[in-house]
Order: sequence, then structure tokens, then C-alpha cells
Amino acid sequence: MTAALALVVAVAALTGHTLVNAVAWLRRPAAGPAEVTEAVAVLLPLRDEADRVTPCLRALLAQRGVPGLRIVVLDDGSGDGTADVVRTVAGADPRVTLLTGVTPPPGWLGKPHACWQLATRVDPAPTVLAFVDADVVLTPYAVAAAVTELRAADVTLLSPYPRIVARTAADRLVQPLLQWLWLTFLPLRAMERSRRPSLAAAGGQFLVVDRAGYLRAGGHAAVADRVLEDIELARAVKRAGGRIALADGSRLASCRMYDDWPQLRDGYTKSLWATFGHPSAAAVVLALLLLLYTAPPLLAAGALAAGAPVVAGAAFGAYLAGVAGRVVSARATGGRAWPDALAHPVSVVVLGWLTVRSYHLRKRRRLTWRGRPVI
Repeated sequence: MTAALALVVAVAALTGHTLVNAVAWLRRPAAGPAEVTEAVAVLLPLRDEADRVTPCLRALLAQRGVPGLRIVVLDDGSGDGTADVVRTVAGADPRVTLLTGVTPPPGWLGKPHACWQLATRVDPAPTVLAFVDADVVLTPYAVAAAVTELRAADVTLLSPYPRIVARTAADRLVQPLLQWLWLTFLPLRAMERSRRPSLAAAGGQFLVVDRAGYLRAGGHAAVADRVLEDIELARAVKRAGGRIALADGSRLASCRMYDDWPQLRDGYTKSLWATFGHPSAAAVVLALLLLLYTAPPLLAAGALAAGAPVVAGAAFGAYLAGVAGRVVSARATGGRAWPDALAHPVSVVVLGWLTVRSYHLRKRRRLTWRGRPVI
């Protein structure tokens, strides 16, 4: 009984933290009309994105409230005609510049190298750089609203996390964990105030940075070999004396990260090892997650079968507290709460399997992404 009560208290406390983050500390840029006067460059790295870049680019061309908007696109060695699609969609729009990327030199991963090429080849006028992935579709005032929030928060880097579009069962099991994890375990206000680089988070799908602060931090050259280049860039900004902030960007942008289970599986596999660091740290974290969020329903079922209804009730309460945390996270970030949150214990198990797979393939040097090896 004591163990079951301890589970209830622990999970309820974490859910309470999720609620505090979601209600009190999570920044929410205005979704309505906004106007900025400074020049902004939207930087779009592309590699084999012919099938998905059109909605993204059309949304960028439809941006409002940014009179000094530049859109710089880099074709990073695509073999599927991505550049031709960009030319067709952009037409003769003078705001769009299409660059041809070069092969990453030794020591560089593809994404940081593409972003660095964009940042260093854009003209000098823009004072703000907005990095956008090809699977992101912005609302008309998204860039203006994000830049406005960047300046209002007085930070160097702002990460407005998009609404994740989840269509398949795999999407709905795994994708909501991204927002849930940082809302549950990351102290958002402390992260903004602290100068500690280790206390940092960011999402690379949509990143807005002050250009001077970005260059002062070394930009993507400072994270050339990092799989999680977005989080490492946030840490580099902090090391250079800048400040960072997360924001709910669900009203500004949507993102369908993966089209099917193999893409989702491989996308998480390539980076989860870098998320947790040393395997022993990953083992501890996963054990705690499984104990707190997967064990309660199993314990409840076992206790009920053994004729211990009080223990079963306490364990079931811990399960419901975990479900409540997923609901809070979904409501705060534009996600789907029901009935998906009921499968939260299964989601944690899948996350654990993906993490084990990530370490396994990395140990055997078999991690790749978009046809390139992952260090």
C-alpha cells in the first residue's frame, strides 16, 4: 500500500508541475495581426523535400506584418527535384532566394551545415533569423508574432513549438511525448532565468533568433557535429551570455514530422541516444518513467486480481494522475487529448523501446538519416 501511495504522490506532483508550466509559465505569442519593422530572414533548409515543401513555401509567401521579409532556401543535395518545386512555387517573387548547398565537410552533420550556410549567405540587412523546417506550415502572422514575442521576452532565441499533426496510431502514441516531457520535467521559468547551458530546450522546426546574438554564440558552427542541433544551439546561446525561451506556437504553426511508422521510428532512433547522453543515464530515466507511468495500471490489475482493492484503487489513482498530465499537455499545446491520453503507459513503453534501439544502432555505427551517417 505504501508503494502505491508513493506512486500517487509522485505522479500527482509531476502533473501539478505540468499544470503550472502550462498555465503560468508557457509563453503564448498572439495569433492575430502583428507588425514588425525590422528586416527578417526566414531560412529554409531542404533535402529531398519535393513532396512536402509546397505548403510550407506557400505559407511563407503569404506572411503578413513583415515588410522587410526575405526567404532564403537552401537545396542541400536533393535528388528528387526539390529545387524545381521551389522555383515553380516561388515564381519570380523577389523575396525568395534559392541557394545550392555544398557537401558537409568532415566533422559536420547535414542539418547544422545547411543552417550555417543559410545564416552566412543571407544578405546583412535582416536583424532576425527564423529557421523553419519543410514540414512546418505557418499561419499568416506567424513570423511577425514570433519576432514580436522574441523582442517582448528580451531573449536571444525563441522556440515557438508548432502544433504536431498526429494522424496515425504511431503518431498519436509517440509525438505528444515531445511536449509532455518538457512541460512535465523542465522548469520553464528557471530555464529562462538561469545562465546554466545545461538547462535549455528548443525545437528546430521553428526557431527565431536575434542575428547578432546568434553569431556571437557561434551559430550552427558551434554545434556542427551535434545530432540535437536545436538544443545545443540554445546551450551555445546561453554560454555566450544570451537568454532563451520556449513558447506555445500551436496557434502559429503546424507540423507533420513523419509520414509513416518507419520514418517516425528512424527519426527518433537517430537522436534519442543524444537526448539522454550516457547509457546509464538513459537507463535510470527510462526506469523511472516506466515505474511512474507504466507500472501503476499493471499494479492496479494485479492488486485487484489478488483481492487488494485499496491498493488497486491507489495504483489506479496514479495511472489517472499520469493521464491527467497528458491531457494538460495536449490542451496547452493544441494536441489531441482523448482518448489518446488513456494510452500513456503504452506511449512510455514505446519511447523506451525506441531509446534502446537508438543506443543499439549507434553502438554498431548503423545510424543514418536522409542517406547520411549520423555520428
